[in-house]
Amino acid sequence: MQELSTDVVIVGAGPIGLELAVALTRSNTRYLHFDAKQIGYTISWFAPQTRFFSSNERIAIAGVPLMTADQGKATREEYLTYLRRVVIQFDLRVNTYEAITGINRQADGTFVLTTGKNRTVRCNRLVLATGGTDRPRRLNIPGEELPHVHRYFKDPHEYFRRAVLVIGGKNSAMEAALRCYHAWAEVSVSYRRETLPEKSLKYWIYPEIKGLIDSKRIKAHFNSVPVRITPTHVTLRTGDREHDVPADFVLPLIGYEQDTTLFRLAGLELEGSCQAPLFDPHTMEASVPNIYVAGTSVGGTQDKFQVFIENCHVHVERIVAALTGKRASEGPMVYEEPES
Repeated sequence: MQELSTDVVIVGAGPIGLELAVALTRSNTRYLHFDAKQIGYTISWFAPQTRFFSSNERIAIAGVPLMTADQGKATREEYLTYLRRVVIQFDLRVNTYEAITGINRQADGTFVLTTGKNRTVRCNRLVLATGGTDRPRRLNIPGEELPHVHRYFKDPHEYFRRAVLVIGGKNSAMEAALRCYHAWAEVSVSYRRETLPEKSLKYWIYPEIKGLIDSKRIKAHFNSVPVRITPTHVTLRTGDREHDVPADFVLPLIGYEQDTTLFRLAGLELEGSCQAPLFDPHTMEASVPNIYVAGTSVGGTQDKFQVFIENCHVHVERIVAALTGKRASEGPMVYEEPES
C-alpha cells in the first residue's frame, strides 16, 4: 500500500474546494486534494443548459472572472468549462475518482486517511468540502426503481412526445416541467402542497409555469402524493382518494440529501434535522480538532436552502487564516437567498 504524507488534505473538488486549493497554493501550504468523482461533479449532473440563479461574479472563484458570451448568467456547461480553466490556470493537482474511505485520528492529533485506490495519506489537518446534495431524496414507494423513473433530469429530447409526470414543486422540478413542455412532451405535475411556492421559485420560472398550469397545458395535481409507480402510470393520493396518471417517464425531483459518511467516520458532531456539522464560524474548525468544514457541506441536508456557493467564499479565507496563523476578517457569516 502506497503511503503519502502532507500538511493538509482537502476532500471535495467543487467550487469552494477548488478555491481553497488555490488559496493554499498561494500561501505555499503543502496539501493533497481528493474527490470521489470529477471536479464540479454536482454541477455536472444538472440538465444540459441549466442556468445558475446567481450572477456570475458571485459564483466566480479565486479572483478569476467568470465571463459568458452573452454576459448572461452562466449555464452548466459554461461553469464546468470555467472550473476546468481555473484548475489548469493554477495547475491544481486533484486526485479525482479517488474516494476517501477511512479517517483515523492518531494519538498525536494527526490523521491517517485511506483511499479507494489502496493508498494511505497522513496529514496534520483535514478539510471536508464535500457539498450537501450528494444523492436524490427517495419517495420510498413501490416502483421507484423502475427504469423509466429518472431521479436526475436528462436531456429534454428524451421526453419528446411522451407522457411525463414531474413530482415536486421547487425550482428543479418546475424547470424540468417547462423544458419537457417545450420539447413537446405531455407534462403533468404532482405537488404535495395546494399551490406552487412562488417566493422560492426563480423569477423567470414562476410566471410561465403558472400560466401553463392555469391554461391546463400542463396538468397540475396539487395536494397529491405518489403512492406507487407502474410501467404505465403513477397512482396519486389526494386526501382519501386515489387516481392514476399515465406516465411514460417519471421525474421525482424532490430534492437532495447530503452523504454524512465522512463526517461520521471523522467523529464530527452533527445537529438538527439537517444533520449539519457543528463548527466555529471564525475558523471553520469542526467539533474534532484540526478538521475543518467548507462550502455547502456546512448546511447538511438543507430543507430551506441558505448556504450557496456565493456565501461560502468567506470559508476559504477563514480556513487559510486558521491554518497559517493569520488573522481573518471579522463579522458574522450571513446566509441568504442568492442574488436574482
